[in-house]
Amino acid sequence: MQVCVVNQQGRPLMPTTPRKARRLLQAGKARIVSRTPFTIQLLYGTRGYTQPITLGVDAGYATVGFAAVTEKEELVGGELKLLSGMSERLAERAMYRGGRRRRTRHRQPRFDNRRRIEGWLAPSIQHKLDSHLQLIERLCTMLPITRILIEVASEKALERWSVEAIEQNDKRAQGRCCCSNALSFQRSNASQVHHLGYWRGDGSDRPANLITLCTRCYTPENHLPGGLLWDWEPRLASFRPETFMSLVRWRLVEAVGAEATYGYLTKSRRIELDLPKSHANDAFVIAGGSTQRRATSLLLEQVRRNRRALQTFYDAKYIDTRTGEVVKAQGLNNGRRTRNRTLSGENLRRYRGPQVSKGRVSIRRRRYPYQPGDLVRYEGQVYRVQGMGGYGRNLKLAGRPKEVKAALVSPVRWRKGICQQVP
Repeated sequence: MQVCVVNQQGRPLMPTTPRKARRLLQAGKARIVSRTPFTIQLLYGTRGYTQPITLGVDAGYATVGFAAVTEKEELVGGELKLLSGMSERLAERAMYRGGRRRRTRHRQPRFDNRRRIEGWLAPSIQHKLDSHLQLIERLCTMLPITRILIEVASEKALERWSVEAIEQNDKRAQGRCCCSNALSFQRSNASQVHHLGYWRGDGSDRPANLITLCTRCYTPENHLPGGLLWDWEPRLASFRPETFMSLVRWRLVEAVGAEATYGYLTKSRRIELDLPKSHANDAFVIAGGSTQRRATSLLLEQVRRNRRALQTFYDAKYIDTRTGEVVKAQGLNNGRRTRNRTLSGENLRRYRGPQVSKGRVSIRRRRYPYQPGDLVRYEGQVYRVQGMGGYGRNLKLAGRPKEVKAALVSPVRWRKGICQQVP
């Protein structure tokens, strides 16, 4: 893979070879400005000659493929694994904020002032859209890209899916009955569409409320209270990827002024070129790649920048006398909680053996220089940081049983935001 180059004013130029970039750095004619992808900035004036470069983006919910291609070669190509678990973290943040506001009695009510602007997106969806834009912006600042092509999915809007569409094309069941009871042990072919929330009055045709069953399971007696289908809510495959593409596909195209292409065109072209299925290969085909020399695939991932929680509780640990394993104190409780409706739970405290560690509360008093996942060098070897202790004085390193002093380590790579994957 070649090295990206920017001029003195920060404008992108055509990439160069690693050998020439190394010579420029050794001679003091350039400096490093980015490592993902590796980019240098020239410290002397140049003419600024560039060539047409096409950027292909395979937009996705969990992984994004990208490739920058010229007429002769692929300059940069790879995949970006997006950050997961945003919905859970946003829900946790809302819980803490709501609790704090309820404890502030003198605070004036503000719920009447909240308005959603036109084009509002859920925070988790907005975060993924911003991540796509951030990746494209980073590539455009390092390469003189003249054209952008983005693949938009051709899925129908989820709320417009009909019962017939679910019956004919249910990817979750693959044409088989989704019920796993004794009557459908042979996994009969599904011929009936069932509304999961019928027992609570939910007869909507949302995909999350529809499932396919066979005629043995889809009987009137199974719909009655106490029957097989009453109060039955199986775990189904998520429709989040389809929801994401339905909501933001055209917004992404309009935001960067790109051209749109479709998945069936990419698939047919990739089959013609005999390329295996991957996000990087799809992006290469989207950018118009065919016989160009390929670059080494760049594997990127999105890493959380900071943990917002300032206080962490570590539960005490005991030895379970039944199994001899070390378990948390919460797992061996007395069976009675303040908010429990049933106060006749089993008392498991009698199974607590010797105490292994005491419970404690850790409060982070300032922002530490190292975050979990950073790479540091200690005694000539590279370690991954697991956390900091002693209020920032010590470091917990993967593979070492004891903490080491933070003053004795040197940083190797900061892993925050969009960074390169490490084994």
